[in-house]
Amino acid sequence: MKRRTIGRVSAGRGLLVLACWLGASAAHASDIDMNAPLNGWRNSGGDSNERYTQDVHYPAVAVSTPEGQSKAALIEGQIRNAPKKKGTTVGTLVVDGTPLPQRIEEDGKFSRPYAFPAGSNGVELRAPGGSRKRVQFYDAYSGKTQPKLRVVLAWDTDSTDLDLHVVSPDGALDVDVTTGYGPEIYSSAAPLEGTYLVYVNYYGSGSGRSDMTVAQVTIIINENTPDEKSETIRVPMRKAGELTLVKTFVVP
Repeated sequence: MKRRTIGRVSAGRGLLVLACWLGASAAHASDIDMNAPLNGWRNSGGDSNERYTQDVHYPAVAVSTPEGQSKAALIEGQIRNAPKKKGTTVGTLVVDGTPLPQRIEEDGKFSRPYAFPAGSNGVELRAPGGSRKRVQFYDAYSGKTQPKLRVVLAWDTDSTDLDLHVVSPDGALDVDVTTGYGPEIYSSAAPLEGTYLVYVNYYGSGSGRSDMTVAQVTIIINENTPDEKSETIRVPMRKAGELTLVKTFVVP
């Protein structure tokens, strides 16, 4: 049994105009109730009810939101009047500009723990039927650490387990692990200068066979600054045990 980490850090994309967000999404937002986060201002300082770990077993199991999770560290809502389908469906969750697959339950509910930084944050859910909901909020808690390097892994197949491995210039290997679309997130507030290697490992599948899945790796340097650089790479992963070097890059 491993102790695994669910999406730890994501930084804001700069202060956006709230009225524009709401106006652009008004036509479809009525189909989606977003319980968390909410539009507006907040201060998450002193909120200790945040958990990003769970016990994960092999074969892979679904990531679930920890019981009692703080609303300040949660993305949660429900799609109303969704077509009735047996089993789960997949929507798209865009968090601060990074798209991620999102499991939608039979009753239209969706939930994901997420640690937001101080400053401006934007979240959009795009439902399978085409409706969408956008929220914009500002967290005034200045005690949160802003990452200067962030690497995000997500994938497009449920009940599969991909591992993110980032080899830094000092030789350290950092791994965050989740299952069922991810995300896995590596972040550093003070990354060492030098060459980084990003690997994706196909750990296994809950179906008992190796289903092909597409890994999506997003690399963000100097996030939320004038010098921000972002790149997304998609790589097909075909079988369990496969280890792929996705990207080599240099932090100056």
